[in-house]
Amino acid sequence: QVQLVESGGGLVQAGDSLRLSCAASGRTFSGYAMGWFRQAPGKEREFVAGITWSGGSTYYADSVKGRFTISRDKAKNTLYLRMNSLKPEDTAVYYCATDPRGWGRADAGSYDYWGQGTQVTVSG
Repeated sequence: QVQLVESGGGLVQAGDSLRLSCAASGRTFSGYAMGWFRQAPGKEREFVAGITWSGGSTYYADSVKGRFTISRDKAKNTLYLRMNSLKPEDTAVYYCATDPRGWGRADAGSYDYWGQGTQVTVSG
């Protein structure tokens, strides 16, 4: 089983930046992609960003394009999400997840392991 632990969330003001981290441990395997999702109260969990196993391709929700950057350090089994120009609508619990297909696309059903989440709150 894979364990994922997110960190880096917090309370910030609009326009600020944060970097989220996701540390993976356990039975990791080569070839899987990783992604970030978020869920606000009363909302469905939504895709934020994904990255292929190689890191050669990244994908972003339209709402975060140009502001967020996903990256990974395979040697450290760590996923990152750099968030710039944060907006109040970015407020949510952010989750990282693994995608055994290796695609890192938006379909939450394709991800098998999920972290517990880290809270990001952006005040206006």
